[in-house]
Amino acid sequence: MLIAGVGGQGTILASDILAEVGLQCGYDVKKSEVHGMSQRGGAVESHVRWSDKVYSPQIETGKVDFLLGFEMLEAARWAKVLAPGAVVLINRHRVSPPSVNLGMETYPGEGEIEKIISNRGGLVHWVEGTGIAQELGNQTLAGVVLLGRLSLMLDAPEEAWLSTISRLVPEKFIDLNVLAFKAGRKIFEAKGESICETSVS
Repeated sequence: MLIAGVGGQGTILASDILAEVGLQCGYDVKKSEVHGMSQRGGAVESHVRWSDKVYSPQIETGKVDFLLGFEMLEAARWAKVLAPGAVVLINRHRVSPPSVNLGMETYPGEGEIEKIISNRGGLVHWVEGTGIAQELGNQTLAGVVLLGRLSLMLDAPEEAWLSTISRLVPEKFIDLNVLAFKAGRKIFEAKGESICETSVS
């Protein structure tokens, strides 16, 4: 599982939650993070691997089963690493990088991003993560909304996710994060999509 976003979006917290849930479910887990200029809105990516045995935290190109794009352009940048039939969850949110702000390149439209990812064999799901998070009063909760949606695609009980969130999130923010997580599950279930039990390696 690869999480791609920019600084301030909670990518590191999300990867910590993913790793802890995997451990609770009895998997061998490895995690790797690249912060980039995270404090200035720069790119941030986290690799999380679950399996019976994991030898390296870094996911090889063509081996990413799940890509969580906390920001649209960052999701498109990582399309090249997707495994055939990978699942991509994209937060419908834009953060223009300096190259766009300076006119050096243009920000691709939503349809273009979906085409980039689909051409790599990925199954794309758009999630109004930031919109839901803003309704809850804190847009940084968008990543937890995406985790809620992802949770129904992995073989891990809801209780493992909720207990992990309660342990890793500051006490005063636990209730909000739980609401965001459950909102992600709710929009998934509302679409009538089935749970996919998957062993991720």
